[in-house]
Amino acid sequence: MGRRGIKEYRAPEALQLILADRDRERLACPSCGHETIERTPKRRMTLLRQNEYRHVTLRCAKCGRSAVYVPRNVTQPSHPEVAN
Repeated sequence: MGRRGIKEYRAPEALQLILADRDRERLACPSCGHETIERTPKRRMTLLRQNEYRHVTLRCAKCGRSAVYVPRNVTQPSHPEVAN
């Protein structure tokens, strides 16, 4: 159990799932092996609508564990000289 009773993946499991999602690979729960991972927002949304979301949530439909990450298109460099 993680914060406030929310089931979260351990760090290595979360990283494995996030990397698979970013690479658009088939997702499976690294904890229980279930092959249904609910993704919010869905990939099929239009680009305009996707920009409303500041993070991606991945949740296993069987065990309920979740991982949250900030997509690459939302992140900005913290130093202005890196942006150029």
